[in-house]
Amino acid sequence: MQIHELITDTDTLSALCERLAKSDFVTVDTEFMRENTYWPELCLVQIANDKEAAAIDPLAPNIDLAPLLDLLVDNEDVLKVFHAGGQDVEIIYNLTGKTPHPIFDTQIAMMAISQSEQIGYANLVESWLGFTVDKGARFTDWSRRPLTDRQIEYAIGDVTHLSNIFPRILKKLIKTGRGGWLDAEMEKLAEPANYANDPGLSWKRIRSPGRNPAVLGRLKALAAWREGEAQHKNIPRGRIMRDETLADIASHPPKAQGDLAKVRGLSNSWRDNDIGKRLMKVLEKAEPLPKDEMPVKPKPGAPLGKEGALVADLLKLLLKIRAREIDVAARLLTRSDEMEALAAGTRKLPVLEGWRYEVFGRDALDLVEGKLAFAVKDGRLLMTHIDDMEADLRATANPTAEAAE
Repeated sequence: MQIHELITDTDTLSALCERLAKSDFVTVDTEFMRENTYWPELCLVQIANDKEAAAIDPLAPNIDLAPLLDLLVDNEDVLKVFHAGGQDVEIIYNLTGKTPHPIFDTQIAMMAISQSEQIGYANLVESWLGFTVDKGARFTDWSRRPLTDRQIEYAIGDVTHLSNIFPRILKKLIKTGRGGWLDAEMEKLAEPANYANDPGLSWKRIRSPGRNPAVLGRLKALAAWREGEAQHKNIPRGRIMRDETLADIASHPPKAQGDLAKVRGLSNSWRDNDIGKRLMKVLEKAEPLPKDEMPVKPKPGAPLGKEGALVADLLKLLLKIRAREIDVAARLLTRSDEMEALAAGTRKLPVLEGWRYEVFGRDALDLVEGKLAFAVKDGRLLMTHIDDMEADLRATANPTAEAAE
């Protein structure tokens, strides 16, 4: 594979993207910094196909990333391959308002061909290529220039290794016939709504202080205000105010700005500074949360009851057995809350639809309806249908009659 020098100009980048646009797939990775900023700072982009690879410096003077971004978000003929690509996709969305498409994530794909729930990149490389990735440059400051040869070599390795691994994963997916299982998962990863940052919805990430509409209205207004302050200053939202402090102010709003100095988590300067004034104006204008925006009221106590909880535990045991039998990550099949809902009598669930029903949901439903049981055979815990178990018992009790049949 040809490894190019670090790309720092638009012409070289354009020529690379022209060649890559003729590929069936490209592997993509990014290096970024976000510890001290609201928006992640893109510091490096690595891209490869099966023939060449390069790192692109987005911080280089006058470089225009348009050729690269067009390839990633507007070219439907080239598959974009990531590993655990959520944050990479977020950065691309922030730059373009679009997400890479079509997209493939090897971490998600591994769930369909192994019991790995969230396999890390180093473990992926060791599993498929048999060597250990040098992690020495992993926690480097990618914004500092110039980048060292070791940093660039480490970064490019992320996409060159992935370009070797992806065809092997794809081949195994085709062999097992499980590629279709991942279609919805990959589309979910590429859904732009997952990356849109709506300040008006940011309050939903904060632990809700009760169900009082006035309190929740203040929480919504304060959370949106904090997002705006953090975005304007380009600093993490927690640097403006921590979630706990924001929720406390929503529940116990100060009557005057001077009272902000008494709020745990705020400094004395809030009593007379400009940001304190802006906060008080937000509180003054906050409206109670409308009825149609109120969070769903949780059911009191354990909705399953003792027996239902035991059924849910059996379903989770069944899930472990099935995941082991077919060598797939349990998380790809279903989640704990779905198992609890099934045990409680809910039947409109993803696990009871499509391929999930065929692979696991049918047996899960049979277990709930008393048609499936557990058995131990040769020291292994297995699941068996009641009809099959009864037939085996009859055969054991009356072998002569069974032979005669």
